[in-house]
Parts: sequence; C-alpha cells; structure tokens
Amino acid sequence: MPDKPSKPVSASAIEKHVYKVFPNDMNSHETVFGGMIMAKCDRLALVVAERHSTCVCVTAAVDSIHFRAPAKGNDTLLFSLALNRSWGSSMEIGAKVVAENSYTGETRHILSAFFTFVALDENDRPADVPAVIPETAKQRQRFENAEIRREGRLKTRAELAKVTDDDRD
Repeated sequence: MPDKPSKPVSASAIEKHVYKVFPNDMNSHETVFGGMIMAKCDRLALVVAERHSTCVCVTAAVDSIHFRAPAKGNDTLLFSLALNRSWGSSMEIGAKVVAENSYTGETRHILSAFFTFVALDENDRPADVPAVIPETAKQRQRFENAEIRREGRLKTRAELAKVTDDDRD
C-alpha cells in the first residue's frame, strides 16, 4: 500500500442513496424482493470500492447479510455504504439499508451486509489499495470489527479448501 496515500472513510462513502419502491420491486408476499436490495447494495459497494482504490474492482465475498425487517410498497429505501477496512488488494464495505415511509417519515433498519471487493490492475491482477483512515469512533469500531470478520472469512476459506469435490456429493 505504499504507492497510494491513505484515504479517509468519507472520501468514498455513500450516504442515503435514495430508491423509491414501485410495484415491480415486490415479491409474491407483497414485500420488496430481497434480491433486488442485495443487487443494489452490491452495485453501490462497487462504487465505494472503486472510489477508494481508483481501480476496477470485483466482488470477492458477500457475508453477514441480515434482513432485519421487510420493506413494503410506497417505501423509500435509503442505502448507506462505507469502506470499513482495506488489506493489500481487498476492501470490506459495510452496507445499511433503511426503509422510510414516504408519508409518515417513519424509518426502519431493514438490512445490514458486508461486501469484500478486490482491486484489479490493467492485467486483471490484484492491485494494492490505499489504507483507510477511520474518522469517528463508530468508524474505528467498524475498522476493528472488519479484521474479526476477515479472520473468519480466511478461516472458512481454509477449511473449505480441505474439502474435495468428492466430499461435496
């Protein structure tokens, strides 16, 4: 990471990106289709990763997706995403989605998730990314928690590498 200067979280964060829910966003249960929300989070997380790294980035992992409450028709979704931490060529981006009732102003936290992206160079090889500088106490906590999640991802990957294809049948 020595080639790229460190950047503050605020340099790449997205705060309250607005998406209005319409009937085509609904599932058969008359709540917003979760896959649509996940896809929007992935696209916005990509923006955060590319702003931070100044490189083309790809999704490497998505974990800890928690749907906390449903979004409904006439809700407005507010997406907030920020870089939690970076390591070498990878970055963890946290996502939070809030549903806002457009008429009453009532809000509900509906989703939290963590995305890992890898920056790529012009030869599609992993590229070093800048370190991230947490600016607030909350950001420092997210920075520390990101390392715990990364250790878990690496441990899981190592364990899964021990399993052969024959064992998966």
